[in-house]
Amino acid sequence: MADWLHALGDGLGIILEWHRMALLWGGVLCGLALGILPGIGGVAGTALLLPFTYNMDPAAAMALLLGLAATTTHGDPISAIVLGAPGHAASAATALDGYPMTKRGEGARALGAAYMSALMGGLFGAVLMAVSLPLVRPLILFIGSPELLALAVFGISMVSVLSGNAPLRGLTAACFGMMLAMIGSDPQTGTLRWTMDSLYLWEGLPLVPLTLGVFALPELCDLLVGRTAVVQSEKMENNWHGLWLGTKDCFTHWWLNIRCAWIGSVIGAIPGISAAVIDWISYGHALKTEKGAQLTFGKGDVRGVIAAESATCSREGGALIPTIVFGVPGSAGMAILLGAFLMHGLVPGPDMLTKNLSITYSMVWSIAIANILGSGLCYIFSSQFAKLASLRYSLILPVVLCLVYIGGFEGKRQWGDLYSLLFFGVFAWGMKHFKWPRPPLVLGFILGGILERYMFISIQRYGVSWMMRPIVVVLFFMSLMSLLRPFLQDVKAHGGIRGMLSDFHAPKLRWQQAFPAFMLLIFITMMAEAMQWNFYAKIIPMIVGGGAILFCSLSLLNDLFKGETHKARSLEAAAKGEVEGKIHMDIASNITDMPPMTIFLRGVIFFGWMVFFLISMAAIGLIPTVPLFIVLFMRIEGKEPWKITAPMAIIMYFFIYLLFDKLLDVPWPGSFLGDVWPLWKTWVPSA
Repeated sequence: MADWLHALGDGLGIILEWHRMALLWGGVLCGLALGILPGIGGVAGTALLLPFTYNMDPAAAMALLLGLAATTTHGDPISAIVLGAPGHAASAATALDGYPMTKRGEGARALGAAYMSALMGGLFGAVLMAVSLPLVRPLILFIGSPELLALAVFGISMVSVLSGNAPLRGLTAACFGMMLAMIGSDPQTGTLRWTMDSLYLWEGLPLVPLTLGVFALPELCDLLVGRTAVVQSEKMENNWHGLWLGTKDCFTHWWLNIRCAWIGSVIGAIPGISAAVIDWISYGHALKTEKGAQLTFGKGDVRGVIAAESATCSREGGALIPTIVFGVPGSAGMAILLGAFLMHGLVPGPDMLTKNLSITYSMVWSIAIANILGSGLCYIFSSQFAKLASLRYSLILPVVLCLVYIGGFEGKRQWGDLYSLLFFGVFAWGMKHFKWPRPPLVLGFILGGILERYMFISIQRYGVSWMMRPIVVVLFFMSLMSLLRPFLQDVKAHGGIRGMLSDFHAPKLRWQQAFPAFMLLIFITMMAEAMQWNFYAKIIPMIVGGGAILFCSLSLLNDLFKGETHKARSLEAAAKGEVEGKIHMDIASNITDMPPMTIFLRGVIFFGWMVFFLISMAAIGLIPTVPLFIVLFMRIEGKEPWKITAPMAIIMYFFIYLLFDKLLDVPWPGSFLGDVWPLWKTWVPSA
């Protein structure tokens, strides 16, 4: 123990040397900048900084890279809270309560809670890493593919919580997300599944355009439909007072913060489980355990922000553990960091816990100090971030949409990313206005591929005996209870099965039933194609697709045969707190009082602008499209004067050109002008 304490002190001394602290500062600044930009993320930033570490000593290199990795998530919640448009999957759960807080003038409070919970979560992750390094090796060796499969199933069971008052709709959306995750070449047989003869889909759908389409575009569309700011300036609270309230909230709910940070650290330490699911599991845990959360989460409860952010920001400490102990990266960013280890002569394994123990603990200190610096900088600039919510929509939308397009293109850097972004934007906007919860769709997509992969590995390696392993049995039981909970609550609320059946009456057609009918048609079409595949390629898709058809059919029948009496009773019970979990688990729309035809037409206008952006990109390229789009949108849609329009277009052009084209060297999609211009120069030598 004395050796470990001595190494801990040596690690602090190493990181506090001025040149390493300067590099840590640089990494923190890069991490915050990349966190704010939609879709870019820490993986791209870590890869960008890696070549600059060649001539550094190992501790200095780790300070730079971990400074970036630890603080990217600090910038994530800014757009999620202020605009309801999460730039990354890791901040999607934050938007569920952060954005409603902004709309009622409490954006600064939500930001304050996010920063402090991020700081507390990050520090907890670093402390847990420091304490658990000597003990974690036997625990991680015990976890195999059956345990990872059971954990994925438990994550899927969170849809019962994230579905709110529509469990059948939530289960349907989760199954659809799992089916989307299975698009591409089957890893077992090589069968191409639901690729529609598109080369882009052979390797599956990327997460980034799907997340931006599902969560960012519907909120931006509603901003244009409402044609107003996110919040009126007179409703906004004093920014510094709001930050203080948010900070105070974190200490008031300190036990929630600690629990969720523990969840984030532990799940982050498990290789193969996507970091994008951590915030959803933590959010679901808070929804099930916090008093009164079933009636307030999703409507602007600060506890929802705390739960999501503390878990998200604690994961880096956990993800670093298997990277150091076994050389198995716990996340994509850690995979790049593993390359940095080897590049600097650091061999993961026993050496990192013996002769290089001081360097290992310098990494712990790097994560802890980076979290302090990142949160401090966010606090300093929060007052300016909060003011963005009071700007006119015509000033916010063109800039954010340009960044969303660039972020969506980071999926595979192909045209398919942009088509996926647009498709899921339209689809999710429909989900939002037809009252279908969106979180289960993303959760199913994230965990679908993991579940299928580990199920095949478990069956091939253990047969059926894997189902009897203790951790697997416990997790499966918890998953079953979680999935059955909404049904049991309904039975209890209606006084038994007979009471539930008494609500049914003659069928009544409504226009809202068009959406589940459309979903059912999609599932039947996908299942018809799956019938022709190899047995091993279709077994999991058929099971999931069968569940999707069952849940969607039941949801449609429920809408057909249950009337307003049932809805009124459900609302009354929810208001009295008699039935837990009976809320609409999604970001509520603030344009529901507008005529449906007006909402539809303005929605068409919004997505028309999106299509125009794509056409312009195909014609002249992305970078020239940015100033053109900003000018046309601000002049036509917002009637903004040239003195505002022109500077904004010029600033955005040079910002994107210098950062993405020159610094990040992004390979932009091809364009007609780009193809023709070289030919033009050969025809006209003087050109």
